[in-house]
Amino acid sequence: MEIINQKKLFVLDMDGTIYLDNRMLEGALDFIGALKNNHKQFLFFTNNASKTPEYYINKLKALGCSIGRENIMTAGDVTIKYLKEKQKGKSVYLLGTELLTESFARSGINLVGESPDIVVVSFDLGMTYEKVSKACSFIREGAMFIATHMDYNCPTETGFIPDCGSICAMITASTGVKPKYLGKPFSETIEMIMSRTGRNKDEMAIIGDRLYTDMAMGVNNGVTSILVLSGETGQEDLAVSAVKPDFVFRSIKEIVNIIGNKP
Repeated sequence: MEIINQKKLFVLDMDGTIYLDNRMLEGALDFIGALKNNHKQFLFFTNNASKTPEYYINKLKALGCSIGRENIMTAGDVTIKYLKEKQKGKSVYLLGTELLTESFARSGINLVGESPDIVVVSFDLGMTYEKVSKACSFIREGAMFIATHMDYNCPTETGFIPDCGSICAMITASTGVKPKYLGKPFSETIEMIMSRTGRNKDEMAIIGDRLYTDMAMGVNNGVTSILVLSGETGQEDLAVSAVKPDFVFRSIKEIVNIIGNKP
């Protein structure tokens, strides 16, 4: 447990780790308090790009957790950074929510409705058959296919709903083209986290509820990985998974006392 306490930065998933829908999970506020009391850095990172960082700041505040912009990052942020640095000036057709569309536009991404250079797919709660059909047509015509994140399901209090990875699977089935995924677990996300926080991989730990995103980001990039079983992953999933986290807890509540104890 001393390994956990020695970490200087904790990268925290949100859905299924800190809260479910509009309910804070037991122990989450105590955990954040322990990090603050022990002068640990923390960064909320969610692959859910359907909302903006400002939305999540307000949501967390309503749930009793006040944070600043420096404490939040989304797969949408990573995608915007990738487009601006690696695909500068390219036109983009975005399959995403109004909030994500506004975020892209504010960041100077050239959004178009026809003949794009790139199709970007995200978790679109207002997805229509027309929008998906257009995305498929553009990809068949040669547009690059990028996805903000690879999550197949989004956890809610009443169960799971299809997420970005499921939408992309439908587009791939139609076009035969697989997307370039960003967000967790990919290296672009780790690089942005290090750039934003000033911490290296040895100084950070990732806490989350998904094996193929949260834990894979740690395992694949040499970062300590801590799985909580309060969201998507169950013991039966862990038993058959090739991704093996460094630590496993039933919930974030079990980690509070570890952070509260000096090594």
